[in-house]
Amino acid sequence: MGNQKFTTRKFFAFFTLLALMVVAGCSPTQSGNAQKNDQEKKQRPIIVQGPMPIEAEEFSERLDDVEEEKSGTFVFYKGKLDGYPVIVTKTGKGMENTAAATALAIEKYDPVAIINQGTSGGHDPNLNVFDIVIGERTVNIASLKTPDKKEGEGIAPKTWIPMDLMASEGSAGEDPNAEKIRYYKGDPDLIQAAKAVKDQHKKGKVVEGTIGSGDFWNNEVDRIQWFHSKFGTSVEEMEGAAGAQIAKAYDVPFLGIRILSNNKTNGGKYNPDTAAANQEYVFEVVKEHITNLTKTK
Repeated sequence: MGNQKFTTRKFFAFFTLLALMVVAGCSPTQSGNAQKNDQEKKQRPIIVQGPMPIEAEEFSERLDDVEEEKSGTFVFYKGKLDGYPVIVTKTGKGMENTAAATALAIEKYDPVAIINQGTSGGHDPNLNVFDIVIGERTVNIASLKTPDKKEGEGIAPKTWIPMDLMASEGSAGEDPNAEKIRYYKGDPDLIQAAKAVKDQHKKGKVVEGTIGSGDFWNNEVDRIQWFHSKFGTSVEEMEGAAGAQIAKAYDVPFLGIRILSNNKTNGGKYNPDTAAANQEYVFEVVKEHITNLTKTK
């Protein structure tokens, strides 16, 4: 009986010692890896949107460890920049595509910020091809209400009224409080990051301004000048305001960054190389924002 107790005690002592050796031997490395994995899980990604392949793929090729995911017609390039998660979204052209891609990205990836970037047409005659506009404001310039006119009285586009679809849950067309312009302000932290790396863009100047969006393509200079005067637009494109509206609905920081690929108000001819130049600049903006994010943690 005494020998049995001794043997049992030896067994438990040996088992306890072995367990302690395993824990002691594994804990520094495994604990460190676990902490690293937990930290990476907590890092919410930055979304960078580009409508067309030439406006998205240049950026995605700069990321490390890229994995491609598709949902419907939308493509998400998931990768890392300086070890931080960044997802490039090829949204497709237009407001509807951008709204859907933005909502989908927010639901799937819970981003810390969204940057909508790409090419645009100039509204400001002081801006030239390869100049970049940081979207201090983004506005839907296609949301308009026409005045009452009877048959045969013609049409008068310069008398059309801005219409704020978000003013109420009632009919925007019948609500006089909706006859106003709604601007979506760019996120201050993202604007700060964009301003901090202005000097990195050597092919043109970088300014703060208003980005106008709508599902149309303006070639009428008088119409462009009307938007510039009435809405204060610097450029126009077909996506940004939709992304800004959805980002605001989810309370996700948003910024539009657009480069001029042409400008009909001063004869600036279309140059497709602007798409890559803008992505080079936005790459620096994202790096700066990552630095700021990781400083605060």
